[in-house]
Amino acid sequence: MAPAALLLATAMTTTVTGSLQAAEPSDAAKRFGARDNVIGVTISPDGKSLAVIQPTAGRGAVLSVVAMDGSTGLKPILRSSGNPERLQYCRWSTNTRLVCGLYVIDQIGTSFYGFTRLFSLNSDGSDQKLLSARANQYSLGIALGGGGVIDWLGEKGDGSALMQRYVVPEMTTGHLTAQTSEGLAVERVDTRTLDRTIVEQPRGGVAGYITDGRGVVRIMARRPTTTLGQSKDRYDFLYRRKGSREWLPLTTVTISGGRAKGFEPEAVDPDLDVVYGLDSSGGRIGVYSIALDGSMTKNLVFERPDADVDQLVQVGRQGRVVGASWITDKRETAMFDPPLKQFATSLSKALPGAPLTSFVDASADEQKLVMFAGADTDPGRFYLFDKASKKLAEILPIRPQLASLKLATVKPISFPAADGTMVPGYLTLPPGSDGRNLPTVVLPHGGPWARDEWNFDWLPQFFANRGYAVLQPNYRGSTGYGDSWFQQNGFRSWKTAVGDIDDGGRWLVKQGIADPAKMAIVGWSYGGYAALQSGAVDPTLFKAIVAVAPVTDFEMLREEWKGDSTPASLDQTFGTRITAEEGSPARHADRFAAPVLLFHGDRDQNVSIRESQLMASRLKGAGKSVQLVEYKGLDHQLDDDVARTDLLDKADNFLRTAMKM
Repeated sequence: MAPAALLLATAMTTTVTGSLQAAEPSDAAKRFGARDNVIGVTISPDGKSLAVIQPTAGRGAVLSVVAMDGSTGLKPILRSSGNPERLQYCRWSTNTRLVCGLYVIDQIGTSFYGFTRLFSLNSDGSDQKLLSARANQYSLGIALGGGGVIDWLGEKGDGSALMQRYVVPEMTTGHLTAQTSEGLAVERVDTRTLDRTIVEQPRGGVAGYITDGRGVVRIMARRPTTTLGQSKDRYDFLYRRKGSREWLPLTTVTISGGRAKGFEPEAVDPDLDVVYGLDSSGGRIGVYSIALDGSMTKNLVFERPDADVDQLVQVGRQGRVVGASWITDKRETAMFDPPLKQFATSLSKALPGAPLTSFVDASADEQKLVMFAGADTDPGRFYLFDKASKKLAEILPIRPQLASLKLATVKPISFPAADGTMVPGYLTLPPGSDGRNLPTVVLPHGGPWARDEWNFDWLPQFFANRGYAVLQPNYRGSTGYGDSWFQQNGFRSWKTAVGDIDDGGRWLVKQGIADPAKMAIVGWSYGGYAALQSGAVDPTLFKAIVAVAPVTDFEMLREEWKGDSTPASLDQTFGTRITAEEGSPARHADRFAAPVLLFHGDRDQNVSIRESQLMASRLKGAGKSVQLVEYKGLDHQLDDDVARTDLLDKADNFLRTAMKM
């Protein structure tokens, strides 16, 4: 869809199977169901302007620009409806021009596909142009990905950028010559005129490129495929020396059951002539560097004995590596850059109530920094820091609608599993509560290769506001705790993962925190799977089950993923057919005792809505209590104010009814 055709509109349809009372949503559901007030902030290279993306009613978004000298307020220049096009991000290519990304889920035949497209526009909204290459009637396929900017060419300011995009071959017709090349290419594209120059020819099997931040491609990732076109379980990385066009082998990363092994390149430092990346040693992930001068010298840059390092900290238009981040009880950051280390220390003193800070963007000279800061009881706000004046100014808060509410503190805890292993997690109690004999929600995270962390989270905060204690367990199968904790992943090791989650509920009862007659389990994605599987494994532990976009049958999900994965890779993820039989809640509907409420978007690209439909059908066939709410036009995230408000309100009412509150 052409950017000029974007219109502000909202549409959401709810299909309900079962009986849910329709009523005006509660005030709490409206406040917590509203999306973040800021989707993204970016600063111009000269540091004189900000561009801000904010949500509009429903699922839409508006892009606005504001001058830093105060001469203009937020001036809207572009709107997207979110139905189907969604404005995801924008960034400045020059001081007066922006590049933005759209995401669209559209139907081709009977299936839904996600498309991305890039376009550019002036800072007043004029001269909108599609940067992604257009298909034509001779194209022998459709590129779902519209490409992405991998280098803003530092401080050149000429409006050009390096884009990687997938090239589709074209057929020969009449006097036209066929385009036979296929694969990922890199082009230098002028974001104003759309003039294009090939920098890297299309290559089949290439998964991505990394530049040095100054317009030179230094790293290439290849992912071999089988004769059937299925991706193998590894990435081969190659590099170039300075001034050379020859590709040399760098490293290989293998993937097994969701866990990567090997050095994963992430960013090149052209001055030091090294590439930074994450790698594991002794079961822990740390930051390493490899020299790109031909010596292949590998050095440990940073590691922690108690946690996996999960992020490089980068800043500026060149993506300069300045630190590393990890999570113990709370997220922590180590800064490698001395001036920024001093700045981080000063910032923590200036914002003692918002210990979670991160870099968002920077001017070309890095004299002006866009920051984000938040905490468990503070959804957060964006700030602008001016190094010259040493002034910190607030840009916008994330959730102003919650300002008048007392939010719940999030406490890191641990509890014993049945085998004595201490399982970490987070406990959130209702504000003002004595923490005794409460209605309780156990809220396992999705993934399963993910983890919960200490911060503001709208879902547990909503339940705490409504009077529930909330436990978020980082069960075995979660990331961030090393290889031994990850085990075989939450699918193959589902018995351990679900066992830990259920043991968390039992611990809440033993501690006197949970009223055993009023304890529910709620989950999203894999968390929804865990909620349902808990209902099959221990039918009487939880008195109500809410699952959002859940996996319900391993073989069904395996079938959804098989087009891009080898049988061996799928075996590493899901295990054997015996594992699928034992671990799929849809196959054990007869065991359920607690009522079940399901939510799912009909355009979910992660977990098909067919999984919830299957679960509802099986439960209904077994004579069990089940309700299914389907959201039309929405995907896995249900990124829509109306849908999320509806979900929270229905879930709360369902729990209160089921647990006789």
